[in-house]
Amino acid sequence: MVSITENAAKAIKQVMAAEKFSPEDTFLRVAVKGGGCSGLSYDLGFDREKRTGDVVVEKDGVRLVIDLKSQMYLAGTTLDYSSGLSGRGFYFMSPNAAGSCGCGNSFSA
Repeated sequence: MVSITENAAKAIKQVMAAEKFSPEDTFLRVAVKGGGCSGLSYDLGFDREKRTGDVVVEKDGVRLVIDLKSQMYLAGTTLDYSSGLSGRGFYFMSPNAAGSCGCGNSFSA
């Protein structure tokens, strides 16, 4: 489904700690939504509930949840985190993206 790099798991834990969320009762919800300059965009947010149809992916104590609709777009995708010179933040590497915008926040399928 979706894989999470060590860097991403570490960054997610840091954000959770800063926001005072507990990894035991909080998920990082990963979704694909319509919008963005290429047609679809990634959406990240914390959630405390698992919904019907959600898939849970766990790595190093971090749990992602992915809704049923987003699963087809995210299959085979890797969530990573970079703090390099070209920017700091989460990014997705997806084999399903036919194209993406220059900022990397949206893609076309």
